[in-house]
Amino acid sequence: MEYPMTVSALPPVTSPPALDTPRLILEGHPLGDFDALVAMWAEPTVVAHIFNGQPSAPRDSWMRMLAYRGLWPLLGYGYWAIREKASGRYVGDLGFADFHRAVEPSIRGVPEAGWALATWAHGKGYATEALTHALGWLDAQHRFERSVCLIAPANGASIRVAEKAGYADPVRIRFNDADSLLYSRASR
Repeated sequence: MEYPMTVSALPPVTSPPALDTPRLILEGHPLGDFDALVAMWAEPTVVAHIFNGQPSAPRDSWMRMLAYRGLWPLLGYGYWAIREKASGRYVGDLGFADFHRAVEPSIRGVPEAGWALATWAHGKGYATEALTHALGWLDAQHRFERSVCLIAPANGASIRVAEKAGYADPVRIRFNDADSLLYSRASR
C-alpha cells in the first residue's frame, strides 16, 4: 500500500495551532470539552446527514476525540475544537483528515474537510467563518494541491458552507451505500 508522504516528510506538529476569527477560536480539543462533544454528537439534528442519522454513543465520541488529537502528529493537520470567542462556549468540530475512504475517485492522501456544529450554533455563519480560516491555514502550508469534502445531497446547509468556502464541481459518488457529493477546492 502506498502513501503520499513518508514519515520523514511530516512536520513535527504535536497539536493544532490556535486560529482566531472575528467571533471564534479554533484550538485543540481539551479533555474538558468531552461532555459538550458527547452532547453535540448525540443531537439528532447534528447527525441527520451522517452516520445514517444515528446519534453517537459516548464511547464513539471518545474515540473521535482521541482521533482528533492523533491526526496532528501523524499527518501535520487535523481537527480543531471551535469555541465562541465572547462566551468560551464549545461550538463544534472542524478540520481536515485522511479517513482512507474507499471511494472513486480516490481521495487518499488529500485533506478532507469536515465540520459539525451544535444545534444552538446553526444559522449563525460560524461554520463558514471557521472553515474559511482553517482553509487559509491549510493553504499557507503549501503542501497540498487541493482539499475535498464529502456531503450528503440532502444536507443543504453544509453544501452552502462548502460553496461559500470555495468548494465546487461536485461529483456524485457512492459512499456507505448512499449517494454523496464529493466537492473539491484548489489550494490558493
